[in-house]
Formats: sequence, C-alpha cells, structure tokens
Amino acid sequence: MAEERNTATGNQWKVGIGAYIALLVAILFFSGLFMKLDGMKWLSAFDFTTLGGTFGTMKEPAKSTFLGAGGVSAKAGFLFALSLVPTVMLALGFLEIFTHYGAIRAAHKLLTPLLKPLLGIPGLTGLALITDLQSTDAGAALTKELYDENQINKKELVVMSAWQYSGAGLINNYFAIGSALFAFLTAPVIIPLLLMFALKFVGAMIVRSVLNTVYKEDFSHEQ
Repeated sequence: MAEERNTATGNQWKVGIGAYIALLVAILFFSGLFMKLDGMKWLSAFDFTTLGGTFGTMKEPAKSTFLGAGGVSAKAGFLFALSLVPTVMLALGFLEIFTHYGAIRAAHKLLTPLLKPLLGIPGLTGLALITDLQSTDAGAALTKELYDENQINKKELVVMSAWQYSGAGLINNYFAIGSALFAFLTAPVIIPLLLMFALKFVGAMIVRSVLNTVYKEDFSHEQ
C-alpha cells in the first residue's frame, strides 16, 4: 500500500515539456511583462492586467463617480467589492486552464528548491506570488484556493500573506504611482523595483522566523 501511495504521488507531480510551456505562458501572462513593450504593443492583448481592464474616468468626478458623491459605509464597501469580482474570476479561470496543462506541477518542481529553503513554502505557490505582483485581489484569491484545497497549511498561508502584503501589486503600483518620481531618481528605474522585490522576501523570511520561534507551539501540529 505504501508503494502504491508513493507511485500515485510521483505520478501526480510528473512533469513533461507541455507543463513547462504552460508555466512559462502563465508567468508571462501574470507577470506584466507584456504590458509595455516598446514597438510591440499588440502583445499587451495577452496580459492579465490588460484583459482585466479598468473603469473609465468621469468628466465631473465629484458629481458622477461609480460610488456617487459622498458614498460611505457598507453600501460603498459592497460596490467596491463588486468591482473586484471580474478580475478575480478571470484570474481563477485562467489558473484552472494553466493547471489543466500542468503549470502547477512545473512550478512545484522548479520553484520548490528556491522557495522551500527561503520561505518554507512549496513551489506550487509560485503562480499566486507572481500574480500578486500585478493584482493583489487575484493573488489573494489564488492563495485562498490553495489553502481551501489543502495544498498549503496555515503556517505557509501566513508566510505567503506576508510576502504578498509587503509591496502588494508591486509592478502596477510602481509604474502607475511611482512613475511620478522617476524624473527625480538618480539610479536606473529598475533598481528600486528590484530592491522592493528583494525586500518582499526579507519580510516573509522574518515572519517565518517569528512563526518558528515565538509562535512555534501554535503550529506544532503542522508538518
């Protein structure tokens, strides 16, 4: 029986060339690399952020916004949450497609040697982390799905959340909001972006360390 279980586990994570291709497509789709390629704008049609789209602007925002003038409380919160549904549904739908073609298996095989020593999480979490670089909502939805399907435990969930919460939506926010400061930078634009990306790992590693020491007993039942 033990041999049968080991064989089943091995087959579950068996990876072929098609799985690696699916993973590459998934990374390109969720990473935002297709968004702003000079001279190849047509590639943005294959980007998650482009497909998710944005709401248009109003000529008189003070009078005719999506929430209305002075909207507050539960009603405003409900309308905001409702606006997130299409993006989350799109991300989950594409994840199912990539999963079908083996992207999760390929991510698990390739990224586990990196993510396991650094953060203590399996490589199959890689797509959720990559998605968070563009969309905090889609990244959170993919993470929740991994937890609901028992692909990750609570400790790994906390570490993943720490990684995502630090600099959430990094690529979108950096180029959309941070672009106002690009003219004042004395270093190449890519340097601050790489620094913030590295610090996401530092923050998650600190959280992992705290969980393994201060809160060790709270997760003693988890492997």
